[in-house]
Amino acid sequence: MKYSRLIAGTMTWGSWGKQLSKSEMSDLMHHCISNGITTFDHADIYGAYTTEADFGEAFKDSGINREDIQLISKCGIQYLCENRNNKVKHYDYSKDYIIWSVDESLKNLNTEYLDLLLLHRPSPLMIAEEIADAVNVLKKDGKIKEFGVSNFTPSQMEMVGLRVDIDVNQIEFSLTQHTAMHDGTLDYMKTCGIKPMAWSPLGSVFREDSEQTRRVHKQFGELMDKYNATEDQLLLAWILKHPAGIHPVVGTTNKQRLTNAIAASKIDLELEDWFLILVAAQGHKVP
Repeated sequence: MKYSRLIAGTMTWGSWGKQLSKSEMSDLMHHCISNGITTFDHADIYGAYTTEADFGEAFKDSGINREDIQLISKCGIQYLCENRNNKVKHYDYSKDYIIWSVDESLKNLNTEYLDLLLLHRPSPLMIAEEIADAVNVLKKDGKIKEFGVSNFTPSQMEMVGLRVDIDVNQIEFSLTQHTAMHDGTLDYMKTCGIKPMAWSPLGSVFREDSEQTRRVHKQFGELMDKYNATEDQLLLAWILKHPAGIHPVVGTTNKQRLTNAIAASKIDLELEDWFLILVAAQGHKVP
């Protein structure tokens, strides 16, 4: 397996969240690795273009071997902030920009290569041939090992995938946001051998108080003892059961929650329990 079953999302490690110090970041990296989470998910825009550099400084002092971890980053979003001279939030997938952005990520992360580069969001102006040219240069130069996309539809994946191999698509997927399971996205990815990663894998279950989340909590209350599991573990186990082989990207910086999360990979939900959870989220039986 090229990436750990669960992936550590770093979006809230820096100024957009917990503002971890260098020593705290290094300690959290070691905690993740000791619990089997060896893949770290970044994007250039996190922390308004600052979190990669913060992570990179912590990584440099951590004593962690580069070969023992996998680093993912994303590019393309032009974010409005003091660190970029943009007039409007937009996307740039020109060949020169993609290559420049990867060089910036490598410098900030203190690494010579990315295990995976993702295009952060599809752009209506992206030119697949130009994207392919950039990816081919980056692979030839050893700066990226694999290439993928994020938040792409099947037709967008096909357009780009006809010009350059797509290894991964990172999408929003959870019990409360599972349209990718019904709109052909996961089917297409499985058919084409594209690995799914899921951001926001816990969905809205702990963020919202609604009829849907109350139904889900009630159903979990009937299953937690059976599986000796917490609600967040059951949410992850539900995703991990899908045959597409989805890798959840877990965004917490809480050590105990990270430890709980990796334990979810050992839970094998029974078939009917998986559907009981789905029905609770949907509010109606399956067709």
